[in-house]
Amino acid sequence: MLSFTVRLTFEEGTREAIAESLRQLTQASRQEPGSINYIAHFVEGETATVLIYEQYVDEAALEHHRNSPHFQRYAAGGLYKLKHKRLMEHLHAIA
Repeated sequence: MLSFTVRLTFEEGTREAIAESLRQLTQASRQEPGSINYIAHFVEGETATVLIYEQYVDEAALEHHRNSPHFQRYAAGGLYKLKHKRLMEHLHAIA
């Protein structure tokens, strides 16, 4: 299983547009084969910071996600173009 977080920071005042893109991306990503969890959060106290927690059954499922039309539209073609900073943290489950 692959688990990781993606932290994105955006310009102040873009929260509603970011939220709408994340709603669309989240809904479609949760329907993908091999997707275990896909949860987007705004970070409390940081109005322009998003944290996404993702889990996939394997590398093939993650690649499927990254090549999906909804990822290309809402993430690569939208959110990533608006971001100021992106940090990805890979996680290893303890139990």
